[in-house]
Amino acid sequence: MPPVTAGSQPDPLIIAHRGASAERPEHTLAAYSLAIEQGADYIEPDLVMTRDGVFVARHENEISGTTDIADHPEFADRRTTKAIDGEEVTGWFTEDFTLAELRTLRARERLPQLRPGNTEYDGQFPIPTLDEIIALAQGANRPVGIIPEIKHPSYFRSIGLPMEEALVAQLEAAGYDGPDDPVFIQSFEIGPLARLDILTDIRLVQLIAPSGSPADVPDTSYAQMITPAGLEAVATYADAIGPEKGLVIPLDDMGALGDPTMLLSDAHRAGLLVIPWTFRPENYFLPANLRGQAGEGPRVRRRGDVASEMLVFLQAGVDGLFTDAPEEGVYATYLFERPRLMRELEEEARRNGEN
Repeated sequence: MPPVTAGSQPDPLIIAHRGASAERPEHTLAAYSLAIEQGADYIEPDLVMTRDGVFVARHENEISGTTDIADHPEFADRRTTKAIDGEEVTGWFTEDFTLAELRTLRARERLPQLRPGNTEYDGQFPIPTLDEIIALAQGANRPVGIIPEIKHPSYFRSIGLPMEEALVAQLEAAGYDGPDDPVFIQSFEIGPLARLDILTDIRLVQLIAPSGSPADVPDTSYAQMITPAGLEAVATYADAIGPEKGLVIPLDDMGALGDPTMLLSDAHRAGLLVIPWTFRPENYFLPANLRGQAGEGPRVRRRGDVASEMLVFLQAGVDGLFTDAPEEGVYATYLFERPRLMRELEEEARRNGEN
């Protein structure tokens, strides 16, 4: 898989956000496998650590909403409250369990109200390790990359589980060590990415939320980071930004997609790729004019035209997309590339006719 440079088209990356998570419980090998089958270029695991220092894939280190741990009486006494990135969180945390203990748990759908079909798979899949995810990607019958996000890295470092060095070592052991390899590392924090920039040549992604600040640098807001000067600063340690999609193309007063902001052009000018998140098929997440009407159940969980939403972003010039529906993302790239392909076919036919 060739490297991508800022603003390069027409090869935008379709990144399966936590796998094909609109179809299977997120962060399971089943979700990642389906995403590969559906044509995703990259699969994205969120990484947290176990007490014995193993990377596993969960949306958060607090796992009561994504596993059946509440049904395990042997772990009842480990329910606790912790301060994570300045917020009090109550539940069960991966860092309080060994890998062997976590492997006795089974995954559950995180958004059952919006994705009731995924609940049919509750209890079927274990929590996967990073090693298993790498093996899955490398065992595919075509090039498939990985784009792990390290979750709460400053917090994990504070409890004696530094993520950056361990991740670089594990990726290097798997053959990933340079900018041409099919791997990115992401974080919402700044310091861990700056540290990774020293440790590895693997491409790095600064994630950007629509509000607030990185947990490790609270006096630097995400709003400041997306100014031209802020983007120049990000480019000193990262290769790409992963902004919330509304920062690239916001909604208008009617709830439909509006005009692109300057973020895309400013980031490309700074030499950064732009890979927005997250494109989801349910009405709850879609612009008003792309929501579906047919179907059973509450309207917010019905599905609409997410492919058309992604197409608008591709036409605006983004370098990739994080999506829970990679099959729809692949279709959107087909729609995006079809005019170019048709021109190439017409040109080839013209040349053959002249010969």
